[in-house]
Amino acid sequence: MSDIEKNNKGDHEDSVVPVPETSSASSSEPSLILKPKPFELKPDRSILPEKKGSKLSRYIKFNFYTTYRKIFTVIFTANLIAFVCFVAKANGVPLPNDVASASSANLMSTILFRQENFVNLLYEIAVCVPHSLPLSIRRRLAKVFHYGGAHSGSGTAAVVWFLLYTGLITREYIHVPTKDNLLNLVLSYFLVCMFLTILAAAHPRFRVMFHDHFEAGHRFAGWSALVVFWIHNGLVARSSAREQNIPIGLFLAKSPNFWFFCVSTSCSILSWSRLRLREVYPEVLSDHAIRLHFKYRPMQPFYGLKISNRPLLEWHAFATIPDEDENGKINGFSVVVSNAGDWTKQTIQNPPTKLWTRGYPLHGLLYTSRLFKRIVVVATGSGIGPCLSLLYANVTPRRVLWSTPHPETTYGPKIMNSVLKADPDAIVWNTRTLGRPDMVALTYQLVRESDAEAVFIISNPKVTRKVVYGMETRGIPAYGAIFDS
Repeated sequence: MSDIEKNNKGDHEDSVVPVPETSSASSSEPSLILKPKPFELKPDRSILPEKKGSKLSRYIKFNFYTTYRKIFTVIFTANLIAFVCFVAKANGVPLPNDVASASSANLMSTILFRQENFVNLLYEIAVCVPHSLPLSIRRRLAKVFHYGGAHSGSGTAAVVWFLLYTGLITREYIHVPTKDNLLNLVLSYFLVCMFLTILAAAHPRFRVMFHDHFEAGHRFAGWSALVVFWIHNGLVARSSAREQNIPIGLFLAKSPNFWFFCVSTSCSILSWSRLRLREVYPEVLSDHAIRLHFKYRPMQPFYGLKISNRPLLEWHAFATIPDEDENGKINGFSVVVSNAGDWTKQTIQNPPTKLWTRGYPLHGLLYTSRLFKRIVVVATGSGIGPCLSLLYANVTPRRVLWSTPHPETTYGPKIMNSVLKADPDAIVWNTRTLGRPDMVALTYQLVRESDAEAVFIISNPKVTRKVVYGMETRGIPAYGAIFDS
């Protein structure tokens, strides 16, 4: 789960329209006042149409069988078909080499779906279609951010294949207890332990409760497995090459395992070779939020970045906001951090001057907004941070709904004016003075008024699920960050 999601806990409530007002005070930013509109203060739920389908059908379609799980199912089904083919090919018992190759292929796929350049390519392919394409197609392409289903599906399949492989070579060792078979067996059981540790720690509940432990364990167990995999593959190649009486180099060149491991290892090295310690220029917005500015490169809209002060133990993903100089040229970028936990609280109280960055900037959910002619952008609390990149891009016509406590006091006039510049009629709901809003009714109201094709929301998981469900069950495409996006 990214810090964008975690930063918004408790920041969802009710609405107002910010209106720019000329101020006699000398300031680079105009002062702002919030003037409520009657219909916004009391959103009318009677305008909401009935939800489509029965309660059971809605649960299956929108809660249980999500796009993430559909992708997972497709990958697992494809692996099951491969297993049946291997069994048929070997007259009942698949060959260990075939099973090992299947495991390696899935492992490669697992790592690819976490490699930044590959993921960006998926996004670019998804959003390259024209608006003339039917909405039914574009709304499905926008769910490319569920690629985590391919990561977890391939990873789980890799473990299942390797368990099968370990079972086959265990049987082989029992029948032919050679030294090579014993070494192969020991390394295989070590890999099984690493894989099962990774799978167990990746359970959603464990990740939420012990996220830092999950991240460190996932990383070190994965690195250990990759190193041992190379050793294991080398020993198997040496033994097999000797049996076939060919050079080990020739055997490796003909082995799918070797090339799968080359791709997997290259992906990991590529990401970590971009590890850098960067200068940071903090801008304290309030005792609840801080804006961290980076000057080492210009950053176009719709990208996110991982930052850390302990690069081997924890990373925090944030959406970036392009920074402009006085001439309107992009000069670096920034991220907004609000108080949502130990790391964010420490960052606000002790603003850093240096932070680590890793990998290539990564596209996220909001990049798919380019697929639609008009959208509604919904944010709560610091969720406005990632939305600022979308607002800055100014690609898609949009209406904005932002619910947060004391928006101008907490996040400052610059962020407020960015929202107003993108949508002069934006609804900015101060939850401290107005209470919690009916987010579903307000969102639907904006969709109807603006004739929007889709809704994008950046909020905490509870509000995100509520708004996405409220729109989708009424036939409106809606997208919010998921647990593994």
